[in-house]
Amino acid sequence: MFTSKVVVLLALSLFAGANSQELITEDSYFFGQSEPVYPSPTISAAGGLWADALNKAQAFVAQLTLEEKTNLTGGVRNPANGCGGNIAGIPRLGFPGLCLADAGNGVRATDLVNAYSSGIHDGASWNKNLTYARAYQLGGEFRRKGVNVALGPPMIGPVGRIALGGRNWEGFSNDPYHSGILAGLSVTGIQDQGVVACTKHFIGNEQETARNQIRDASNVTILSSSANIDDSTMHELYLWPFYDAVHAGTGSIMCSYTRLNNSYACQNSKMLNGVLKGELGYQGFVVSDWGAQHGGVASALAGMDMVMPSGAAFWGGNLTEAVRNGSIPEARLDDMVSRVMAPYFFLEQNSPSYPALGIGMPANPLLPHTLVDARVEEARPVLMQSAIEGHVLVKNTNNALPLKKPRVLSLFGYDAVAPDLNTPGFREWSLSLQSSYARFYDCGYGNLIPQNCPLPVAIAANGTVITGGGSGGATASYISAPFNAIQNRAMKDNTQLYWDFRNLNATGFVQGESDAALVFINAIASEGADRPALRDDFSDALVRNIASQNNNTIVVIHNAGIRLVDQWIENPNVTAVIFAHLPGQDSGEALVKILYGDVSPSGKLPYTVAKNETDYGAILNPVIDLGENGEFYRFPQDNFTEGVYIDYRAFDASNIEPRFEFGFGLTYSNFSFSGLTANSVGANLSALPTGHIVPGGKADLWDVVATVTATVTNIGKVAAQQVTQLYIGIPQEGQPVRQLRGFEKIMIHPNATATVEFELRRRDLSVWDVTAQEWRLVLGEDYNVFVGSSSRDLPLTGTLRL
Repeated sequence: MFTSKVVVLLALSLFAGANSQELITEDSYFFGQSEPVYPSPTISAAGGLWADALNKAQAFVAQLTLEEKTNLTGGVRNPANGCGGNIAGIPRLGFPGLCLADAGNGVRATDLVNAYSSGIHDGASWNKNLTYARAYQLGGEFRRKGVNVALGPPMIGPVGRIALGGRNWEGFSNDPYHSGILAGLSVTGIQDQGVVACTKHFIGNEQETARNQIRDASNVTILSSSANIDDSTMHELYLWPFYDAVHAGTGSIMCSYTRLNNSYACQNSKMLNGVLKGELGYQGFVVSDWGAQHGGVASALAGMDMVMPSGAAFWGGNLTEAVRNGSIPEARLDDMVSRVMAPYFFLEQNSPSYPALGIGMPANPLLPHTLVDARVEEARPVLMQSAIEGHVLVKNTNNALPLKKPRVLSLFGYDAVAPDLNTPGFREWSLSLQSSYARFYDCGYGNLIPQNCPLPVAIAANGTVITGGGSGGATASYISAPFNAIQNRAMKDNTQLYWDFRNLNATGFVQGESDAALVFINAIASEGADRPALRDDFSDALVRNIASQNNNTIVVIHNAGIRLVDQWIENPNVTAVIFAHLPGQDSGEALVKILYGDVSPSGKLPYTVAKNETDYGAILNPVIDLGENGEFYRFPQDNFTEGVYIDYRAFDASNIEPRFEFGFGLTYSNFSFSGLTANSVGANLSALPTGHIVPGGKADLWDVVATVTATVTNIGKVAAQQVTQLYIGIPQEGQPVRQLRGFEKIMIHPNATATVEFELRRRDLSVWDVTAQEWRLVLGEDYNVFVGSSSRDLPLTGTLRL
């Protein structure tokens, strides 16, 4: 079993009196151990989804030699392509191999592809149909480039426990339900194009700090941080969205770098064998994150099926020998290969119509190569709409927006213009914001971080931000920057533009006749490092300076995560603020459509914006004690003692008033809510599910057991989309006061009314019973029902009893 919520090792208090000479050399010293679960369940086509594909996969495996089986479990370098990972082919059987490639918002490190909105931007849209359409078009581009496995989306780990998390921008939301719904749609969209979706990261990889095992200057091995998570928290928060992805049929899942309850995630038999392949009935393959394998026999027996980037270190010939000497049953190897091949056959990648392996992925984009244009005209409206709908308007005093053919506009800020570099060799350098490097303006514009640089500034001072950094960074064909798009509009409207993109902090001057001053700032994030801060004095000084000179200052923030605004948000001269997130290559044009009222903003925050850093409590800073010669030095521990109480759940529990709550976002119209109904639709429900295991758990977890309806009326003057949100209060001690359990986005015209219906599945109303190891409904008690436009604006309330 997992550790309990109470019996979690608490940092230094336990070790304060330990003899520093009694060095701990292995993990069993610590509480929070994952129990062993063996053997690894074999693929069974549970639920009948992959029955035909499994038969083909097993027939294929039956023809393989032992060495050929081993080769299908480990990555190899293929100098003929630029795929992020390759599985070697077997020519005698007509199998060309597999190409795995990044990433979550576009095909990475290639040409003639689109840069789509990032995960956080898609999450901010709260638009299910758009999420599917985005994933479908993404999948098409991966396919046309000869990619078999798209390495995200969906990205659903991290969930967002750490406000400063460097990879939060790749995920959809800080809420597990919200994230899960969008994850399932993304899996379906990608795989409807015949490309395997890789859902990542499984599990508990909530920060970049101490994610990788290292050796210090004394040659002492420091293991990856251990995410110590109790059983109910694991199921009700971190595992929740993986249920949706598995239920949607995801073909692959990536295990993470971190340790989980002191066992590396890629060899944690409890999670891989017991939970993922057992409890969730997962039928695809588990692939390691790049370099996340730390044991050979251990990872194979624990349920990992494929290693990247290479299988030579622990597997390869070692795996072959382990099977020969009986350390690993050959049946386990057969299952590993069957799991790799079943999605291949299920998605018909063996068809002659599937593009050649990595055909559009040049090994070196600086050298001449075959050009494969993966872009299609059908993607254009999806790119634009996805870019538009992830913008969140959080302040609009005196109807400052939309702009109405202004006579004079002044523009400021480093984020208004396109990056000054976009070449094949450095494309990701410019667009992914210097990879994992923050920027330090005080240490020299355009330079990398010197070691003695003061005060980190998490901005990209060399241009507008359309994506985050690292393996999730996108490759763009072009960038529509805000300045370019506003210039085009100014030409049509005969508007005089002034701009200053040189004086980047508190030295800019605003022309007195300006009808409005627009300030463009950003907050970047990247894989490899957690963010240094949730604000920066540099950008805030720029906003305050402009607002001191103009009483109609409009601020646009391209933010790769939570960005605090308390230093200027209450200034009456700051009339409008947009969290513009990471819109992809159509960024500027999408923004202009909102600024000028061509469309109403419709995004909602997928996270909570606090008034102060301290409002996030102990989970603000991802600090792990690596003290001198101590136990934590060798075995860093990260105890998730807050349980399920992250983001709005924590704010609600502690009665903290947020600056802008989860789910908040303004439109150019107003809406009213009425007519709440909540009814059970199941008769004689059992407290525990009784169905057989299908992908995503027991089949009846997905049964609809209740419905909620509400009426929404547009009482304003502008047609706009409204996101109606349903929250449920589960009548069980220890549960949050309310949890998101439904959302629907609908376009409603002025004076028109729409009825919104939410279907509640058994799982949506259940709690995890740690004793029964099942999802349990709370029967005979009232569930509280809340409907409205955000987690704090819920005008409709009622009850539901099962």
